[in-house]
Amino acid sequence: DYCTWDDEYNQRVNDIRHRLVRLASHNGPPDSDKFTSVLMQGSGTFVVEATIGSITPPNGKLLVINNGAYGHRIAQIATRLRICQHVLEVEETQAPDPDQIEQVLRQDRDITHVAMVHCETTTGMLNPAAEVGQLAQRYGKVFVLDAMSSFGGIPLNCGQFGVDYLISSANKCIQGVPGFGLVICHRETFEKARGYARSLSLDLYDQWQTCLLYTS
Repeated sequence: DYCTWDDEYNQRVNDIRHRLVRLASHNGPPDSDKFTSVLMQGSGTFVVEATIGSITPPNGKLLVINNGAYGHRIAQIATRLRICQHVLEVEETQAPDPDQIEQVLRQDRDITHVAMVHCETTTGMLNPAAEVGQLAQRYGKVFVLDAMSSFGGIPLNCGQFGVDYLISSANKCIQGVPGFGLVICHRETFEKARGYARSLSLDLYDQWQTCLLYTS
């Protein structure tokens, strides 16, 4: 039994956070200098909403690549949060086409962030995360990857894939307890998102900076 205000508890939480960053650095050195992790209380949808709502600036625009129920859910979250978005609809049985995504990025210069599901739970479709991440980097966009059903099960390196935010859940491939979400964040990009959050309890940046004020 641990109390959330005890040093021993906080040491355990910090150890978990560092191990998550290592897990997101597959086949490479731990990117603890470039990446950090944030634990959030709640389901996978909670942490997706926390991320989308905390990192998109008021004048930002989100490109949602949707080829299933969870891509659609990202679009729903953006709509509820009144975040401007461009939804690229793809058939559930098809993987997104990087050429088509690049065409959208060329045509819509207002896009600031790109969001995609890595392994679309609806069908099991594995989407081209590395290719999309490289496109996002090339066009100067922030890349958000919902890796709810893949993190810890499919090898992934955030640095090599160009992922700025990787979102997952404790009770999926890493086989932890349900009720926790997690986000691997590119530190430099994350630092720029301070003050963007549209919610207090779902403020990802505030959770990272003042984690002792939030009972996990």
